[in-house]
Order: sequence, then structure tokens, then C-alpha cells
Amino acid sequence: MNVTGKIARLGFAAAALLSTTASSFAANWVLPSAYPPANYHVENLNQFAKDVDAATKGELKITVHPNASLFKAPDIKRAVQTGQAQAGEVLLSLHENENPIFGLDVVPFLATSFDQSKKLWDASKPAIEQALDKQGLKLLYTTPWPPQGIFTKKDVNSVADLKGLKWRAYNVGTSRIAELVGAQPVTVQAAELPQALATGVVDGLMTSSATGVDSKIWESLTHYYDTQAWIPKNVIFVNKAAFTALDEATQKAVTDAAAAAETRGWALAVERTASYMETLKKNGMQVLEPSTELKTGLSGVGAKLTEDWSKKAGAEGQAILDAYKK
Repeated sequence: MNVTGKIARLGFAAAALLSTTASSFAANWVLPSAYPPANYHVENLNQFAKDVDAATKGELKITVHPNASLFKAPDIKRAVQTGQAQAGEVLLSLHENENPIFGLDVVPFLATSFDQSKKLWDASKPAIEQALDKQGLKLLYTTPWPPQGIFTKKDVNSVADLKGLKWRAYNVGTSRIAELVGAQPVTVQAAELPQALATGVVDGLMTSSATGVDSKIWESLTHYYDTQAWIPKNVIFVNKAAFTALDEATQKAVTDAAAAAETRGWALAVERTASYMETLKKNGMQVLEPSTELKTGLSGVGAKLTEDWSKKAGAEGQAILDAYKK
């Protein structure tokens, strides 16, 4: 073979290697999540991955890494932004310090039913999508948690009874609640919650019945007050460069699977909320309605936090609130 032929052959080989490498990168994504495998958020992620695999005939495979096994909850978003993971799932409000709109869904008593929460999401989605886009992320879908209630190991008849509790905080809103009711905020993410409960690091918290079941909270606490304070959401996103590297058909497969996952996720949240409440009761938790005095006190906390949020979010935030309240 002459020199020209050898060079051409080497060129084709190099091109093939580059193509294979690019294809290999695009065809194998990792998707970290902070929640345990049995949690419905992770079940939904796994189904999303299966749907993508089926729609692309195995050309794009997504491996879900649950339980903060790949990255801790606060680090997942950054990992996807920097390309350490191609996609990820996070509790959106974890990143309220970056942008106030990321914390809108944890403003207490703003949206307290799934219908209200969906309306709030529809009003805020364009702004959230744009904010993520500027950070190099493409929003895929969202899934809500059950409504948030108060777990303690004592009677709570008013907000005054929360004073002095070692209060689990996981975002700006839950830290601010602790401050307003005189509790002591302790930052604990979902994966570390069972140990924090078992060792007495926290003895009070506001979270969903889902997290209560995931952490077997009845082993440490005794009371659950169904305050339905807010309905937080997880968002699932992908690194924009990784998404752009896919061909058009594969991109469509991802977005179609994401749309199906969003519909399924909202339905799962409603369905599982009832079963989680039953699980709490079966394991000896006192599942209680909040007293009128507690409701009034929490509403006051909610009004203060809504005011705080509106000031931080400015005109953009006010526009979202106006659209929601129409």
C-alpha cells in the first residue's frame, strides 16, 4: 500500500474512533438521585430510563444511581452542569440561594393541594426553564412530593410548642421556619435523615409522608400533624451539551419519555400519598389534624415567608404570583 493509501486508511480509522467515542458518550448517561430505590421518584426515573431505551432501541441507555450513591443531593445539579453526570434529579428548592424562583414551591400555604401545585408549576415553569437554560441545563420534567406535615415526638398544639426543637432543615425555607418559630435548624439531607433521627440530631421536622416512610420515622418520632403546608417538587434535567449531541430522533425520544414521566409522576404522587399515610398509622404514628391555633400560627409564618420571597424575587416573582392567582 502506498503512503497516500496508508494516510487515508489511518484517517478513516481515526474518524471511526472519534465517532465511536462520541457515540459511546452519547449512548450511556448516568442520572444521580438522592432518594432510595423504593421511592416513587426513583421508580419513575427507572421507568423513564426504560422508555428511552425502548424508544431508541438501545442507542441511549440511562443508568439511575439512587440514594445519593453517586453525588450527594446538594452536589447533583453542579455535577450535571459540569458534565460529571449527563442528567440528574434534584429537589428544586435546594438551590433557592441561586435564584429565588427555585424556592417558590416551598413557600408555606401558597399551594396546598395537588391542583394548586400544578397551577403554580404551570405559572412558574417558563421562568424556571429559562433560569436552568442559562446554567447550561435543559429541563425535562417535574414530579411533586406529598404535602408537607410536622413530625415530632411530643404534642404540638401551637407554633410555641415548636420552640427549642432540633429542627431538620434542608433548604432556605425550612431554615427560615425554624428561625421564625424559635427552633434550632440542623441541616440534614434525605439520605442522612435515618441516622440523624436515630442519634437524636433532629427531633422535629416538616417533610412529606413519603420521606417519613422512607426513613422509618416511627422508630424515632411519634406524632405527625397533617398541615399540608406546601408541595415541593423534584426537577429532572439534562446537561445541554449532552442533549445537543444526540441526533434529532433520540432527542425526541428523551422529551417524549420525559412528558410521559411527568404525567405519571403527578399521578403517582396523588396515589402514594394515601398509602404513605396508612403506612405511618400502621407503624404506630399518631396521624393528627393540626389544631386551629397551630393552623393560625403556621399561616402567620406562611404570610411572612411569602412576603420575604416576593421581595427577593422582585418583578419576575410578582409576575409569577399574579399568573398563579388569576
